[in-house]
Amino acid sequence: MAQILKSKNLATKFQIMVEIAAHQPNIQQKDIAPRLGITSQAVSEYIRELIKDGWLSSQGRSRYKVTKEGVDWILQMSRQLHSYAWFVSKVVADISTTTAIADSDLSVGQPASLYMKDGLLFASHVIRAKGAKGITVTAAKKGQDVGIRNIEGVIKLEPAKVMIGKVPNVQDGGSQSTNLARLKREVKEARLVGALGTEALVALMQVGVKPDYIHGVREAVIEAAYCGLSFLVVCSEDKVPILVPRLEEENLVYEIVDLKKR
Repeated sequence: MAQILKSKNLATKFQIMVEIAAHQPNIQQKDIAPRLGITSQAVSEYIRELIKDGWLSSQGRSRYKVTKEGVDWILQMSRQLHSYAWFVSKVVADISTTTAIADSDLSVGQPASLYMKDGLLFASHVIRAKGAKGITVTAAKKGQDVGIRNIEGVIKLEPAKVMIGKVPNVQDGGSQSTNLARLKREVKEARLVGALGTEALVALMQVGVKPDYIHGVREAVIEAAYCGLSFLVVCSEDKVPILVPRLEEENLVYEIVDLKKR
């Protein structure tokens, strides 16, 4: 879950930061307060904290500016909110109609249960006591797409653990210093594989593996993990500090495996 949804303090700070960013540098506390439904005094206290945090700078009376660190924080929180909204759309089944894959022949108006498998939504004629269920709006043979409406319940979905296979940078030997046998074993355990960095891509090529992702790997691994799909990111050492913060932002569990030859 996004951090700001766990804390009223952070949520209010985020809203104040957005208001200031949209109207800086000339915006008064009395203008922010009614928009957020809080007092001017409360806004003043939050602004003092934000300045202390280093996210705002004061440029005189009623003149505030979001700092670079503040912009980075707003973007970080925005990404978390975006990812959580996507996650909610996957697991909360309260929409009027959705599309699933029929795991058996289904007729129009038939009760069906919904479940996730391999990151895909399936509909079944077997009604489960728990989970999501609805009514079919189209007929479908096994393996075809089917429309479901009047959905009730929540689809159980546990995020998967992310594995990071760390490959040495080229100055430390790159793919030539990679334990390819260990890499092969890690690949066999993963549902999806991504390459982050040229050294990582070449190492995978040397074991005869074409990665599922070489672009947009950081976002792809988050989406896959939320869908319960095991994902191995073969990552050059210098790219690990780029990947890990995104996973931590999403509160995803990960493990780093050092693939350097010993």
